[in-house]
Amino acid sequence: MLPRFAALLWLAAISSALAQEALNVGLPPLNGGTQTFQTPSQSVWLDLRQRSAENSRAQSAPDWVEAVSMSQGAAGATSTSASLTIDSTTKTVFRIRVAHPSADYQVLFFRLFFDDKPGIRPEIVAWDESGTQVLRSGQLGSGTGLASSDSVIMPMNGISTVDVEVPGDGKTVRGVYLDWMTSSEVIHPVNAEHRDVIPEPFSSLPPLRSPEQDTEQFGTVTATLANETVPMGPDVEHGATFQFGIESEPLLALLTFEVASPRVDAPPQVYVNGEDVGTATVTLPELADPAYRGEMESLVKGMHFQYTGWLRAQKLIPVTSLKVGTNDVIILNGPGTSASAVRGTQMQLKYLWEKSDYLLKTSN
Repeated sequence: MLPRFAALLWLAAISSALAQEALNVGLPPLNGGTQTFQTPSQSVWLDLRQRSAENSRAQSAPDWVEAVSMSQGAAGATSTSASLTIDSTTKTVFRIRVAHPSADYQVLFFRLFFDDKPGIRPEIVAWDESGTQVLRSGQLGSGTGLASSDSVIMPMNGISTVDVEVPGDGKTVRGVYLDWMTSSEVIHPVNAEHRDVIPEPFSSLPPLRSPEQDTEQFGTVTATLANETVPMGPDVEHGATFQFGIESEPLLALLTFEVASPRVDAPPQVYVNGEDVGTATVTLPELADPAYRGEMESLVKGMHFQYTGWLRAQKLIPVTSLKVGTNDVIILNGPGTSASAVRGTQMQLKYLWEKSDYLLKTSN
């Protein structure tokens, strides 16, 4: 997901009522206890899952992460969504105190991993030393009900503490990835669509953008089927369904979308006009990405992995499966998987162009 830019909003105070410790208040440094800062580019993964004392393990972090704690206090009124009612009279705050490793590093990349449940969506709040709120992200996620992750990019001028606020007991929050950011000059083609791309760690692909209107370039038509998030299940009855029309048969057809929290060994299946055209190809980030979460099942050998975030998926559609007029597309979750969702769904159709590059081969 395209990282959010936290904006100035209002001042507030956080309840200081201490509750269960999620992590050690003082994290032992990775360098064995010296006070010299590590390399500023060193990132950190902080586990915020709540465990019993006998199952908890000490964590280490770079020196610029000074402390992590958890507290609970009063929140707003009861929250109600279309699917469930949540008692949000309490909220949980995970507080992370950070120092600046260098004057050259003033922007922090903050990626939160959480269960994206309606009515329990977290927010990121940043504070200065005087206890004044400087930045607030707004609610992260989109309420899909799935394990997910979302990112905030924060200018850290004067900021010493970053909070994760979430309604309830905080057990929907799993962890956070932190890294300092630097800037560099970016060039782009004058005649190509300009995109404000901020690369996410572990991934080389920018977020998928779908045009509001159909576009045409060099004989290729790009049409958005649905830009919004569409729920998706593992059977036809609960599949993500789309329709699009064509005036003439194309030479090539490509379906592109983003899928939420997929199991990486069970990609989505695609049906066109009632025909199973196969599974989509999902572009995977580096395996070091903390968004990979293992799943073990009883009586099943080996571990399956789910990616708790959004991934890009594509499927070449056989042109023989298309027809002039209205076409139906159904995307299903992979076999053996639970609910998911898709967004940014679009279709590209390639036609013969006056400058098309092709070879005419004759048989010998």
